[in-house]
Amino acid sequence: MPDLISALQLSAPEAAIAVGGLVLLMVGAFAGEKSARFVSALSVLLLVGATALAVTGPLGQAFNGAYVADPLAVYGKALIFLSSAVAVVLGDGWMKRARIARFEYPVLIVLASAGMGMMASSGDLISLYVGIELHSLALYVLAAFHRDDLKASEAGLKYFVLGALSSGLLLYGASLIYGFTGSMRFDEIAAYSAANPSTGLVFGLVFLICGLAFKVSAAPFHMWTPDVYEGAPTPVVALFATAPKVAAMVLIARTLEGAFAGSHDQWAQVLILISLISFAVGAFGGLVQRDLQRLLAYSSIANIGYALLGIAAGTTLGVQAMLLFMTLYVIDQFGFFAILLSLGRNGRPIRTIADFAGLRKERPVTTLAMTVLCLSVLGMPPLSGFWGKWAVFGAAADAGYWMVGAAGLVASVVAGFYYLRIIKLMWFDPAPDQATPDKAPLEAKTIAWACAAFAFPLVIVGLTWLQPLTVAASAGFGAG
Repeated sequence: MPDLISALQLSAPEAAIAVGGLVLLMVGAFAGEKSARFVSALSVLLLVGATALAVTGPLGQAFNGAYVADPLAVYGKALIFLSSAVAVVLGDGWMKRARIARFEYPVLIVLASAGMGMMASSGDLISLYVGIELHSLALYVLAAFHRDDLKASEAGLKYFVLGALSSGLLLYGASLIYGFTGSMRFDEIAAYSAANPSTGLVFGLVFLICGLAFKVSAAPFHMWTPDVYEGAPTPVVALFATAPKVAAMVLIARTLEGAFAGSHDQWAQVLILISLISFAVGAFGGLVQRDLQRLLAYSSIANIGYALLGIAAGTTLGVQAMLLFMTLYVIDQFGFFAILLSLGRNGRPIRTIADFAGLRKERPVTTLAMTVLCLSVLGMPPLSGFWGKWAVFGAAADAGYWMVGAAGLVASVVAGFYYLRIIKLMWFDPAPDQATPDKAPLEAKTIAWACAAFAFPLVIVGLTWLQPLTVAASAGFGAG
């Protein structure tokens, strides 16, 4: 019994979210659809409370090593849960305006958060798979949440089918790893692989990486991303672009640098190849896009390539760079999607790049915020995106992969074209005739402006506390 109590104390954030999600589901079921806003408010409080539990809770291992609470997991969970809470806030008002408000929306995000928290704390292959599937099943439903919309239904179906394929790859890789090592635990796999390197184990590792690469939409496993980003409801895409990617990146770092630290030379080659392909697909694929959400999909593919460079370095500095990059990336992404949710003309949401023409006359402050975010993602100094790229490129160069970092810089220059095109349209092109701007929702406008303000100038101050936090999280990897 003492062992169970200790395990429950360590896993309190996920336990609270799982129990709270079921309670919210019952509240919504008995109160009806009118309870959507109330359930959303409770969901935000639950996610913030889970963040507090993660930050203040004890460190250690539970369930025979399947669950690990260390500084890396704590940092990842704090970012995941807070990102999920922001997604609930953004979606609450949008769903009501689109007349598809349902209490299931926040509940699904809460349940997905439980899986994402499990991913950040995975200590063996079983908890890894359970966490991935728990969050994926909720995301499949969220992608098709607007069930009367054909594109949303198509997005959900594509995500589900390709997600099943990635699960198959991941399970096959996990079965090979278990077959060769005789263990599911990361620490035991690390000990075996260091003493008994084998080709079969490398094959299993490659399949495992392929399955995980799908979850972060890294090329060439990105095929679902543009269509899902285009078809799914905008607040759902804001969630897809943030919390699940953080969870998957932390999981990749924990799996590769925890279970396969002795095989760095093998898996680093795979990650570098994936990064290079992601650079090319994200930069050149975005050049021909007209829909802004599809453009953001290709942007995310390129940015995930940058983040993977930090893990490929195989050092503590690399993990710290990845955490810093993902934190700044999440803030920029929420800014982009909040601006999309705050804009509309004649009762129609702005979706294409051409719709941004003449925005400076209608929304000067929002135009300025969008400009800052575009320059930030582009990597223009001294905005936040620059510091994220500086960190991952520096970690790659420090590990000897400076040529790959140089390729990333070239990709950033190519991707700069579509960001600068948006800025040019907003500031210099005329607005469409007879276009009446819609009133901007308060929550979306506030989040957009706050994210832009953090991108610059608040990032200069923010880095003074963000940098030590990421350093502590990476240095404490495995110290639970």
